[in-house]
Amino acid sequence: MALAGLLGGCTAATSAAPAAEETPASKAAAADKLPEAGEEGPAAVDGEEEPAEEATTETEAPAPDEAGEPEAAAASQVASGTVPTGTPAYRDLPAYDGNPYVYVNGGEPAFTDEERAAAAGTELYGELDALGRCTATFAVVGAETMPTEERGSIGEVRPTGWKMGKYDFVDGKYLYNRCHLLGFQLTGENANVSNLITGTRYMNVEGMLPFENAVADYVHATGNHVLMRATPVFDGDDLVARGVHMMAESVEDGGDGVAFNVFVYNVQPGVVIDYRTGENMAAEDATPLPDVSGDGATKGSADGGTALSDSGTATEKGTTEYVLNTNSKKFHVPSCSSVDQMSVKNRQDVTDTRENIIGRGFDPCKRCNP
Repeated sequence: MALAGLLGGCTAATSAAPAAEETPASKAAAADKLPEAGEEGPAAVDGEEEPAEEATTETEAPAPDEAGEPEAAAASQVASGTVPTGTPAYRDLPAYDGNPYVYVNGGEPAFTDEERAAAAGTELYGELDALGRCTATFAVVGAETMPTEERGSIGEVRPTGWKMGKYDFVDGKYLYNRCHLLGFQLTGENANVSNLITGTRYMNVEGMLPFENAVADYVHATGNHVLMRATPVFDGDDLVARGVHMMAESVEDGGDGVAFNVFVYNVQPGVVIDYRTGENMAAEDATPLPDVSGDGATKGSADGGTALSDSGTATEKGTTEYVLNTNSKKFHVPSCSSVDQMSVKNRQDVTDTRENIIGRGFDPCKRCNP
């Protein structure tokens, strides 16, 4: 069956369903089916070719001077430029606030009837789009899809946006991993160009791996099967995904064993990423963008660095204008891009000192660094 049909009729990204913000109620509803945020879990398979580069089992550390472009995908196809129904559009998602993932649809998976009827052992990988980017992946994970051999090399794959950087504060030093959309421990895919994207070490280890481990552990323990879909979410023509939409549901018990629906952020704390190209730099080295508003404000970079308030300076009393998010307990400068995504009911504009706001229990936004 074609991937486009099985995934329930692909729709354009601009019409994708909006994401639900993480709430205490949604967390409680799915708490027994989801891993703890930041929990790495054990690696499923050993045997990396280059152990000195400390890649996880779901990635391989890079050879920075590798050449070559992605090959054409040899897999079932999904129409280029489309995403499965239910995959959130990036601009409908809340800004990264320090948690590696956020729940979508209250954490409840939303597979289509066709997906639920897929046979055990089904694996489908969408063709690369016109920009060479990965699209949708889907599998009915079970013992029959899991690897029977040690992982092979994936170093020849060069996903879009592969502009490697090294930072001492990043685990393993390398910023990017070749991230499997469907983890190797689940489907045994090695150098499948339709299943490997440019992803940060943080997204891979802190975000995706705990969910992959939850699926693998369940299959090993029960012998049952798990529906799983993983789709990279791009913003416009960006070459690096803003994150991965991951959804899973155990089959034989109707989701009692495993059930999650999350968006995992493709970020790396302390690093500014240009998602259009993959270029990157340490946040402290980022140069604020020039003011284009004509009011003297200095705008911060999109994913880190320094930014001032819209006034550009503190007032005579030592106070500054800030915007509080009363739900996430983060505070921002008014020019922060996260403010535009904030719900009106959660927004509070204040003029105060940074110290006083922190003393009230608010944390500074990691995007605008107020």
